[in-house]
Amino acid sequence: MWIVFDYGEVISTRTAALPTLAALLGVPVDALDAAYWAPRDAYDRGQADLDYWRAVGDGVGVSVSPELAAELTEVDIEGWLHPAPESLALLDELADLPLALLSNAPVSFARVAERQEWTKDFRHLVFSGDLGVAKPDPAIWEALARQLGAEPRDCVFFDDRQVNIDGALTAGMGGVLWRGAVPAREELVRLGVLGAR
Repeated sequence: MWIVFDYGEVISTRTAALPTLAALLGVPVDALDAAYWAPRDAYDRGQADLDYWRAVGDGVGVSVSPELAAELTEVDIEGWLHPAPESLALLDELADLPLALLSNAPVSFARVAERQEWTKDFRHLVFSGDLGVAKPDPAIWEALARQLGAEPRDCVFFDDRQVNIDGALTAGMGGVLWRGAVPAREELVRLGVLGAR
């Protein structure tokens, strides 16, 4: 069985970079929050860094130069590079099993993420920005199964968003809403993937 994980807020902690991003843009953090997330879907589907940050800038009334966009990109990537220790412990326990990642993430983040230590036990890293489609689109599950060389029924997917779990289930995969590493381990025991402690 393939065990497939989301990245953001599953393997990683939630980004803490918004205050720094807001300071770079010269706006309050609460003003940035909505502007940061509203255009994120296009960014996760392969939009260029500059186009994304200009969309964010439009949302807060700030003009974004290529130089500023590059700085914002660097800060944004760094903000998402903090794995949760309990998630890393679970990955270590699963190291000998077929592991894959399916993350909605920009191309620039993908290139940095795939060089991180936590990826060492993953056989496949699949990023939406490289595919031009994002969860929960049906096409992304098809692309995942093709890349794994697996039938959907042979995959179980962990994600922190119910809409993505619903997408996996519709595609014929197992889907488990992420509520933390301990409940995830309990589910993997129930599935017979891990032994009980």
